[in-house]
Amino acid sequence: MDFRLTGDQRALQAGMRELLAARFPRERLRALVDGDARTAARPGRELWTALGDAGLFALRLPERDGGAGLGLPEAVLLFEEAGRALLPGPLATTHLAAGLVPGAAEGRRIVTGLDRPGVVAHLAGADTVLLIDGATARVLTPGEGKGPDALGATPLRSVDPATPLHRVRDFPPPLGGSSLEVTVDASRLHREATLLTAAQQLGSARRTVEMAVEHARHRFQFGRPVGAFQAVQHLCADMHVRAELARVSVYAASVTGDPAEIAGAKLLADSAAIRNASDCLQVYGGLGFTWEVDVHLHLKRAWIHAGEWQSVAEGEEFLANMLLMSGLSETSSDVLAGGLGGDNVAL
Repeated sequence: MDFRLTGDQRALQAGMRELLAARFPRERLRALVDGDARTAARPGRELWTALGDAGLFALRLPERDGGAGLGLPEAVLLFEEAGRALLPGPLATTHLAAGLVPGAAEGRRIVTGLDRPGVVAHLAGADTVLLIDGATARVLTPGEGKGPDALGATPLRSVDPATPLHRVRDFPPPLGGSSLEVTVDASRLHREATLLTAAQQLGSARRTVEMAVEHARHRFQFGRPVGAFQAVQHLCADMHVRAELARVSVYAASVTGDPAEIAGAKLLADSAAIRNASDCLQVYGGLGFTWEVDVHLHLKRAWIHAGEWQSVAEGEEFLANMLLMSGLSETSSDVLAGGLGGDNVAL
């Protein structure tokens, strides 16, 4: 199977990078993270509309419905660019809500979501909440700024200044509540949200490799660029290997759509994003720990994404049960529940 990008895919990815460079340059990112929590709570209607006009959210809708008719591999490429630029906001859930929530495809509605009571990002700035807690998804439309009240959520202090968080303790009841059930496979939405989040992690991991290499080339110590020192070279090489492993895993999972491959891709992308940002800090030395350098923003965003849709522990548990089931007569429900059926387990 050939995983090399086609000319159209490369052009699509380059167009997204150019759009973000124009609409969300570093200066805008810094203005956002240096501002107050109220500013960070809203991803920005103008930016969201621009993303909708560019087709980010409607990318996979059929052309007859106003989309581009493309697939998950193309969506992964665009979300990789979003992660590279540290684009804020509930991108994955708004993309998945296209065709389900009116206005989501055009960027007129900001849609956040979660699959269980717990921590959710950008709740106060969203118009709609996608609840993926059953066989089918549910849509809650409280309106902008009213999500925390509708779900009884309490604000949390977020490590990432561009990602405000709330804790939701309970969902509204499935029947007779304020949410509307939509006919869609919730497990598919969950898998795709996991993969698109992994793509954002991949973009961040690859960007920190670029930052580390660029700094190592231009920062001099003892009359030599720091990249001439073997310890720095090893750090950069390790970062590159992690990013490449994550890249091929995420790209392959976008083609196959296999749940196990998506779980593995998320694990590799989470590790690459967090460890690469940490190593990038080491390459920068004392400069890397200052507020002015963007490395800490990549690390903080990576921490946030690592807990979204599939945590490290959940991914490892899922894959471990898949491996156990491959040699035993287990059912898919056993895997999803994290348990083993029967007494025929040999250790």
